[in-house]
Amino acid sequence: MANEARPCPCDIGDKIEYGGLGEEVQIEHIKAYVVKPKAPAEKGIIVIQDIFGWELPNTRYMADMLASNGYVAVCPDFFVGKEPWTPNSDWSQFQQWLDDRKPTSISKEVDAVLKFLKGQCGVSSVGVVGFCWGGVATHYISLQYPEIKAGVSVYGIIREREDRYELKSPTLFIFGEKDTVIPLEQVTALEAKLKEKCTVDFQVKIYPDQTHGFVHRKREDINESDRCYIQEARQDMINWLNKYM
Repeated sequence: MANEARPCPCDIGDKIEYGGLGEEVQIEHIKAYVVKPKAPAEKGIIVIQDIFGWELPNTRYMADMLASNGYVAVCPDFFVGKEPWTPNSDWSQFQQWLDDRKPTSISKEVDAVLKFLKGQCGVSSVGVVGFCWGGVATHYISLQYPEIKAGVSVYGIIREREDRYELKSPTLFIFGEKDTVIPLEQVTALEAKLKEKCTVDFQVKIYPDQTHGFVHRKREDINESDRCYIQEARQDMINWLNKYM
C-alpha cells in the first residue's frame, strides 16, 4: 500500500531475521521501538512502518541503521494496537482493513512522538522516514509539520489532497522503476507538480530495475543485482537527513 488513490497490497519480500539493538517503550497511548546512537544526539528520526507493522524486523533494522549514523530513531506503532497486515491476510479485505488505519490520520501519534523526542530524549531537530504505508504518512507529515527538518518518503504518494504539493519540509521521494504499486507516470506527475508548486527543497529519485519495497524489504546479501541500488538508496536517505538536520 503506497498509493492513496489506488491502494493495493504488496509483497513482504525478504523478511530479515533480526533482533534489533533498541528497546520497546510506551509513549502515551502507543508502543514504540527506540534506539539511540552511542554518543549523545540532539537529532531524532521518526521511522514509520509499512503495512506489516512496527514490529517487522526489516523496519527495525532501518531504525538501527539511522541510529548508527547519529540519530535517535523511534519507530512507533502507528496502528495503535490494531493488527498489521500479514502475508496470509485475505487481499480482498485489504481496503476494509485500511479504512481505520489511514496514513493521513496520524496527527495524535505524531504529536505524542514529537513530545517524547523533545522531552525525554533531548532532541531539538526532528526528521521523518517512512516506507510504503509510512511513505504516504511521511508525505502527509511533510505537508502538515513545518517543524520537521527533513522527510524521506520511500515508495509512498498522497494523491487525494489538493495541497499535496505544498510541502513544508524538504523531502526526498524514493521510487523503484519497476514498482507495480506506484506506476512511473504517477512519479513523473508528482515531480512535475512539485516543480510547479513546491517552495521548499525536494528530490524525486527513481532507481533502475527496482520493485516496490527494495530499500527495506530486499536483502542485499541475496539480491546481488540489486545490491548497488539498495545501498545507494539507503545512503541517499542518510545524506538527505544529514543535509537538512
